This record gives sequence, structure tokens and C-alpha cells, in this order.
Amino acid sequence: MGAQTKTNKTSKEEILEINRMRKIELKAKGLKSKKELAMLYTPGIADVCLEIKKNATLVDKYTSKRNLIAIITDGSRILGLGNIGKFAGIPVMESKALIYKKFGDVDAIPISLATQNKEEIINVIKAISPSFGGINLEDIENPKALEIEEELGQTLDIPVFHDDQQGTAIITLAGLINALKILKKDRNVKICIAGCGSAGTGITKLLLAYGFKNIIICDSKGAIHKGRTDLNKFKEEIANQTNRENFKGNLQDALKGADVFIGVTGVGNLIKKEYINRMNKQSIVFALTNPAPEIMPNEINDTNNVAIIATGRSDFPNQINNAVVFPGFMKFLLKNRIRKITLDLEILAAETIANSVKNINKMKIVPGVFSNIAKNLANMKI
Repeated sequence: MGAQTKTNKTSKEEILEINRMRKIELKAKGLKSKKELAMLYTPGIADVCLEIKKNATLVDKYTSKRNLIAIITDGSRILGLGNIGKFAGIPVMESKALIYKKFGDVDAIPISLATQNKEEIINVIKAISPSFGGINLEDIENPKALEIEEELGQTLDIPVFHDDQQGTAIITLAGLINALKILKKDRNVKICIAGCGSAGTGITKLLLAYGFKNIIICDSKGAIHKGRTDLNKFKEEIANQTNRENFKGNLQDALKGADVFIGVTGVGNLIKKEYINRMNKQSIVFALTNPAPEIMPNEINDTNNVAIIATGRSDFPNQINNAVVFPGFMKFLLKNRIRKITLDLEILAAETIANSVKNINKMKIVPGVFSNIAKNLANMKI
């Protein structure tokens, strides 16, 4: 495939400077006269309150709830940086709120919690949920994140979108659909996934739902397989649905004869070139950990078997990044008052993204954030 090179280099000083600005802000609408003040606040606002008291569904009509979400983190697993705490995670939440508004016209409030206790997080989100039309869980460590999403998804009457899980899964499937189309391969390919946290779990579930059957997923201790005694309930579920030959080796050996590698480990520079060389010819590598992927694109040259490579970074071709997904997908959920996110909806979103790429090629398998994809997602038909 040839080495890919970096573009759009920026300095640390430039990055810090652009983040000094207020990336998001609340804007007042109306309130141009004393009469409007009386209608928008006291005494007129009492009529609105009483209408909602009589019919709670009117809250969507008379408040901002219908287009307002909360982006919630506990700072325990920010990007690939780990547990950096309640303050250091705020910049990421603000940037996601910026992207929501810029591309999906969704109003988002970044919330960084001063607790990393699972039950406290669940109770806080339940308590504040009446104010929001949806919840975006973000950058929370595992398996806690999966447990929180499971509990809230079953109990809240608004959609709970776990971006690290569902967003990453959707864009990964979209990229894989087009990559396989280019290489004229089908769903019988052997897929090796490294990382069994939120992203790895979400990707595996979605690939299985789409019809891929030959999947091996590895965590830090090797392949997930039946008989391992150290698996949590989410990994046990994966063990029962994947690794059909019950392979028990390490990641390096799992890659032998693989057609697809998907890395979501959170560990940069994990994969050596020799590992990739064990894959089949015309293989696909998605090294998605940020900011440093499992293997850098320029380490894979023409002596390798790789035909298509993607990362989660914007400075290389084929950015597989959930920023392509969440603005439009959340807008779709809010517009259609969808309470429960299903695998069928995730597949619909992935196919919408894949089909939006015109003239796909090895260097362009998914649309960019600045494409019209958010509008396409928001207007999906169900």
C-alpha cells in the first residue's frame, strides 16, 4: 500500500491557544421587550408550567429538552490517556459538545462528575435525566461503563448513547463494509479484534449482528475463549458468541491468517510489524487507539500484506472516528423520540455512512466529519 505520511502538523502552542477560547456557550432567544419578559418569565411562565403539569409530554413542546443532551464522564478513561481526573477530562467533553452543535445542531452540556463510583454515577444521571432528551456516556473505564449503560438503558425513558461503545462500533462497521467492498471480500473473513473494553465489546456485538462469524477478540491476557475463569459477564457473553475454534493463544498468534485487524486497546504502538505480516494478503488494519495507534501507518510498507489501513487520527487518511457518527445519530434519536438504541439502528447508521462515500478507494473508505454525513444520519428513515 505504501507508507502514509502525516499532514496538517500543529504545534502544542497552537493547540493550547485555540482551546483558550470558549468553545461552547448558551445563547438567549427572544427577550426583546418587557412584554416578552413577562411571557418568558414571571408571570406568564406559570401558564407553561401548569400545561406541563396537566400533560407531561408537553415538556418536549415547551422546553429545550427535546434537543438537549448531557455528555457525562467521570474522568476515569479519557481518550488513550487513562484516569486523568474530573478536571482534565473537561476539554474533551467541551469539544464533543462543540461537534454536536456544529454538525448536528444538538445542544449538549458537558458534565464531569466528582465521583467514580458506579452506583453514584447511575443515581446522578437518573436524577438529572428529566432535563435532557438524551444522555451521552463518555470516557468511563470498563467494565463500569458497560454496566452503567446497561442499567440506564433499561430504566430511563430517553436514549442512552455510549459513544465509546456504539459510536465506535458504527463507524468501524461502516469502514469495514467499504474496505471489504474494495477488496472484493465478504463476511467470511477472519477478524481479529484487540481490546475488549467498551469499543471492543460494541464492535464485536455489531459485527456479529451484521453477519460476521469468524471473530477472535483478545484482551491483555490473550484470546477470549470458553473456559477462561477470569472473564466478567460481558466477556463471557463474547466468549460464547466468538472464537468458534476456541483458540487460546495470544494476539500475535491470533493474527495468523487474519484478514482484518481492529485495534481498540487504548495502548499505542502495541503491534509490531512482524505481527501484521502474519495476516493474509490484501488484509485490512484498523489501528484506532488515540492519540497513538496500535501501529503507525508509516510502519506498514510495501513488504507487508496490508491493502487498507485506517486510524482514529485526523492527520492520516481513513480516519475511523466516532465524530462522524454522534452528531447526526443523536439528532436522529432526538427527532424520532427513540428511547432504546438497538443493533438494527446501529446497522442502519453504519450502512448510511458507508453508502454516503462516493468513489470509494483504499485511501477513502469513510466520509469526513466535514462532509454532509450528519444530515444524512439525522434524516434516516425507520
